[in-house]
Amino acid sequence: MRYEKISFTASHADVAQDAMKRLSQRYGHVPAEEADVIVALGGDGFVLSTLHDTQTLDVPVYGMNRGTVGFLMNVYREEGLLERLEESELAEIHPMRMVAETMSGRKQEALAINEVSLLRSGPQAAKLRIIVDGRERLAELVCDGALLSTPAGSTAYNYSAHGPILPIGADILALTAVAAFRPRRWRGALLPSKAKVRIEVIEPDKRPVLAAADSLEVRNVKAVDISTDTSVTHRILFDPGHGLEERLIQEQFA
Repeated sequence: MRYEKISFTASHADVAQDAMKRLSQRYGHVPAEEADVIVALGGDGFVLSTLHDTQTLDVPVYGMNRGTVGFLMNVYREEGLLERLEESELAEIHPMRMVAETMSGRKQEALAINEVSLLRSGPQAAKLRIIVDGRERLAELVCDGALLSTPAGSTAYNYSAHGPILPIGADILALTAVAAFRPRRWRGALLPSKAKVRIEVIEPDKRPVLAAADSLEVRNVKAVDISTDTSVTHRILFDPGHGLEERLIQEQFA
């Protein structure tokens, strides 16, 4: 596919801002609403925020690494950008929708491309009750937290918490505990992507918990409902042979 009208966006880092100036001068720049493709310059966090910000546009995002890890990014190179875009591979991702209810009764919704996590925000361990599709699966999980990850996010926080890496095409979510104390031998679960997960906080006044959908935080939650939102599709481009599926496989043999 030909991508001729490019909208460049960059993180606040100087190296990303400098790259955007040079690329804009070389290839031209149009507003995102007029673009065939959005080129995001930064790190993984920035490309995630770009995907969130442009989800109402039917425009794919191609990231080039001007950050640190860059798992979701392509190698930065100024030459041959149009050819790279034309030859790129497309991955489509459905995010999860989080509905978090606070102790005051307020509800807040957010989308997560990587994961929804619940983390203790006080000195004591959190106590969580896990319900899947209306059925209690774990009456009490004593832990520092728990997270539900998409395949795209399985190599991020989920992997750091010793959760499994999921193939990008798998219709599976990974439910992973963070520093579980009880039950000690519980190592998480793999759930169908269509599963509706509810996590309730036990003793939320004594053991405060925050919920995060990617980078958006909600504090003092008492319950969180999570489900895949198939009405939203994020489109991300990768150089040939370096797509998200290949990166997920490589990570397992690193």
